[in-house]
Amino acid sequence: METNNLNLVIVSPEKTLFKGEVSNVTFPGTMGEFMVLPKHAPLLSSLEKGVIKYTTKEGEQLLEITSGFVEVKKNEVSACVEQ
Repeated sequence: METNNLNLVIVSPEKTLFKGEVSNVTFPGTMGEFMVLPKHAPLLSSLEKGVIKYTTKEGEQLLEITSGFVEVKKNEVSACVEQ
């Protein structure tokens, strides 16, 4: 069965901030805000100060960051951030 979700992991140097399934996630990229949806093309981007917004089955979640980077590959989204 095909999934309509992304597996998102957000880590900081101290701990894992989030790990789970989301339907979409929006990042504050250094070249502008961008959204990742299921089946997104592979991507590697740096992040700047702003808010990561992601939607779980409980609703929209917000996480403030100061910097970081993100990798998207085959519905797997991995972000390493500073808060």
